[in-house]
Amino acid sequence: MRDRRRKLGRLQAAGIEPYVAGHRRTHTASQALALLEAASTSDDTAAVGLAGRMVSRRISGGIAFALLREDSGQIQIVVQKDVLGEGEYQRFLDLDVGDVIAAEGPVGRTRRGEPSVFAQSVRLLTKSLRPLPEKWHGLRDVETRYRQRYLDLIVNPEVKNVFLARSRIISALRTHLGQSGFVEVETPVLQEIPGGGNARPFVTHHNALDRDLYLRIALELHLKRLLVGGMERVFELGRVFRNEGLDSRHNPEFTLLECYQAYADLSDMMDLTEGLVQATAAAAGVPLRLSYEGIDLDLVPPYPRRRMQDLVLEQCGERLTGEVLMKRFEEVVEPGLLQPTFVTGFPIEVSTLARRSPDDPGFAERFELIIAGREFANAFTELTDPIDQRQRFEAQAQQRESGQEETHPFDADYLRALEYGLPPTGGLGLGVDRLVMLLTNQTTIRDVILFPTMRAEEV
Repeated sequence: MRDRRRKLGRLQAAGIEPYVAGHRRTHTASQALALLEAASTSDDTAAVGLAGRMVSRRISGGIAFALLREDSGQIQIVVQKDVLGEGEYQRFLDLDVGDVIAAEGPVGRTRRGEPSVFAQSVRLLTKSLRPLPEKWHGLRDVETRYRQRYLDLIVNPEVKNVFLARSRIISALRTHLGQSGFVEVETPVLQEIPGGGNARPFVTHHNALDRDLYLRIALELHLKRLLVGGMERVFELGRVFRNEGLDSRHNPEFTLLECYQAYADLSDMMDLTEGLVQATAAAAGVPLRLSYEGIDLDLVPPYPRRRMQDLVLEQCGERLTGEVLMKRFEEVVEPGLLQPTFVTGFPIEVSTLARRSPDDPGFAERFELIIAGREFANAFTELTDPIDQRQRFEAQAQQRESGQEETHPFDADYLRALEYGLPPTGGLGLGVDRLVMLLTNQTTIRDVILFPTMRAEEV
């Protein structure tokens, strides 16, 4: 770093701007390579102007070979003293790996057949003051990779492919829902009451109003208010926040898709879920029959539908109810459900916002989609009865008073909305990060979030 700062000083003393304001390039690396492929002869002289980061360099006397990398790919730059002249060539040798540079010249091939740009000029655009990790060691420390994602992307360019796939997956979610008649909306991130789930929220303070507000833990209750208002198909793709621990499947800040459809039920939500999985797999460029963490999965619909009580009975030989059933399912059965399965029949005690089953009021019309032993989606036939909902909120409030912090808060305004009348509704929540993990074969949520939450850095 001292050496690089000395070079920076020499540049400034010579009147050379080491941090230019902007630069127009005529081609990307991939376009330059395409020009060469389209050329009829190997000595094509089409000129290009490139810009990117120099990620490696080797020097042999009066000729140097640099690898230029940018968003579209990478290409070799050949720099010759006889072409640039002694002064410009020495200035090029004074550059460092990691510098952002521009190069102009014809595209062609070296004697060994390597696609290259034969530089007629080279210009420094941004001086790098920190050296990149050595190429033969790379960047392997996971803490550094997640904490300094910018460095991870420079040194491990294949990482970018995961996030390009993530972008396509999110676009596919929006497209599929839009084509199905859903309207994308935005609801508050700061909320007076953090409803829609059982989780510990983050709390903040609004100075002007002098009151505490909460970062949302779910999107549900505001979206269902919109259905009361007459918007019949709505969805939101948004960040939610839960004040919980960190592990391979949990990050305190994550992306959730929630969508609600009037005059729909649990079966409609199953169809919608299967359609979303198909659409996103196609967008990610992966087949529906794939391998994830060494498990061969078949994502081709339709998915089996199994009652939780039956699954626990088969695995444990016990017929359980209530929260005990839910706990036994999560601990014993869920980890072994590898193929996509809609698990139905959740106990009403753990389904505060779901409609009671008319066949068995102790259970809710709810499913979770389990794949590879993990929950990917959660859906209800929504509870539209305001009297039943009030009773459940009151029961949750009693549990909170007894010391159970992760219970659903009492939301009087939501009850007021229900009293105006919520149409029969189906609702779905889909964990976007976990879906991206599945479709890109990543083992931890940190590999699909560009800037995951990290513990304090030791300096």
